[in-house]
Amino acid sequence: MASMSSPRETPTGLPGFRLWPGALDAAAQAVLLDQVLAAARTAPFYRPVTPGGRPFSVEMTGLGPLAWVSDRAGYRYQPTHPVTGEAWPPMPQALLDLWDALTGWPVPPDACLVNLYRLDAKMGLHQDRDEADLTAPVLSVSLGDTAVFRIGAAEGGRTQSLKLASGDVCALTGPARLARHGIDRLLAGSSQLVPGGGRINLTLRRAR
Repeated sequence: MASMSSPRETPTGLPGFRLWPGALDAAAQAVLLDQVLAAARTAPFYRPVTPGGRPFSVEMTGLGPLAWVSDRAGYRYQPTHPVTGEAWPPMPQALLDLWDALTGWPVPPDACLVNLYRLDAKMGLHQDRDEADLTAPVLSVSLGDTAVFRIGAAEGGRTQSLKLASGDVCALTGPARLARHGIDRLLAGSSQLVPGGGRINLTLRRAR
């Protein structure tokens, strides 16, 4: 399988927010995308709703023992797809290798949320707080169209924005583990990787 192209970390100016531009080369991106799309044939993308009943603008699925879901019952991790009732497909080995190489965390991730952004899809500022251990890192992999990513300190205040392109990997660690973050918009057509256009984001976490 294609591998990482010697990831080089770039300073972000926000302690604990780590960024590796181009961590996955074009070949590795294509292989990983094929694996994700194959998994989505058995665990199809669906559009969740907030506890208040408002649909997300992104579609979601999951990989691994657990995945994050949202519905009128609330936010949580669960071992089965909320539409099919089947177990989530396993995570590709490439994602586990990325986690080991870039985070150094001694325990592997047990949840991978897969978000599909099309057209005007976005994600409002939020914090990842549904995990049992809030010291474990969150690792994020971008595939497809470039996204305008916004991030700010957990305690509030100003935010900064940066572009996440296909193959970029970032992580929320240490003081940035509870950073507020979201996706303002996509730069449509900036990548031809995802069939039909758009962006797929893979977020690896320790849920338990």
